[in-house]
Amino acid sequence: MLPLDVDDLTPEWFSSALQRDVATATVVDRSSGTTGRAQVALTGDATVPPTVFVKLPPFDERQREFVTSVGMGAAEARFYRDLAPEIPVRIPQVWFADTDIDDDTAGDGYVMVLEDLVASGCRFPHPKDDDIAWRARDIVENMAALHAHFWESPRFDAGGDLAWLAPKGTGAAGGGATFVKMAVENLGSQLPDEFHRLADIYLARNDDIVALWNTGPRTFVHGDPHMGNLFVDTPNGNRTGFLDWAMIGRSPGLRDVAYVLCNSIPAAVRAADERSWVDLYCSLLGESGVDLDPGAAWEQYRLFAVYSWVSATSTAGMGSKWQPLHIGLGGTKRATAACDQLGCVELLERLLG
Repeated sequence: MLPLDVDDLTPEWFSSALQRDVATATVVDRSSGTTGRAQVALTGDATVPPTVFVKLPPFDERQREFVTSVGMGAAEARFYRDLAPEIPVRIPQVWFADTDIDDDTAGDGYVMVLEDLVASGCRFPHPKDDDIAWRARDIVENMAALHAHFWESPRFDAGGDLAWLAPKGTGAAGGGATFVKMAVENLGSQLPDEFHRLADIYLARNDDIVALWNTGPRTFVHGDPHMGNLFVDTPNGNRTGFLDWAMIGRSPGLRDVAYVLCNSIPAAVRAADERSWVDLYCSLLGESGVDLDPGAAWEQYRLFAVYSWVSATSTAGMGSKWQPLHIGLGGTKRATAACDQLGCVELLERLLG
């Protein structure tokens, strides 16, 4: 049976899951948000990892119901269980992952036993890092590798192993308009005029904007690659790694690129290099046999800057329920500045007639 709470993470369960003799399992730390999380110290035979990071359903019942209803935890567990071995970017090592919430079942359990990244010597990047420009380029390079691997793959078609991901496009469930409205009502006085210009056109035409987001060739996307969902594998070449795969889906690849650059990279750094990074993205796709015109990619990047704004604004609109308010508010301000600099309102006015 899959564990539903930290108390279920017994030595016996770990022994069965890891197929190794686990003598003790001691919870070092635990927390709960969109998932339940626990750091667990293990002892046993020589192949047992000293510590692991475990993800479970949220410990709060209402939060658990919400996450189950949108399928976030099950999607991430399926990613680690089924797709992790072929993903061409650095992700946490997977010791075990499973879910009883598949296409033809109605369970509510999932669990992921993952690498303890801190114990592995990894660190977590920050927008104020001295190497942030290099980091942004490395992120784009890794995204190109990820997206090229799944570009317009027939595996998304009916009967394919990724068919369950095909409906997970961009802007489902109203495109976040409800949350944007909450942000306008609750935080509008703290945000600049540029924010309100974008909010006005988005709330008036959000269905049409969502349709634009789902136009063009699509691929497998991380879906939520902001700075908080990244890590740096310092011991192995300073490579960028990607966490929290709960928002995976099938969308144009520029969604991921615009999302991280507009939400997480300082404005001056982003503005100086973002056009060259989009060109690099297209070039790397080309090396993998994917033809994406740089001019079309640039317009799509600007369009998905609006998506990055919606995501950050939605987080802020929820107060501190998803992230601490200062994080959501900071991301909203960065994304608003990016959209203003990129002329996103004018782009939307042109595309929407």
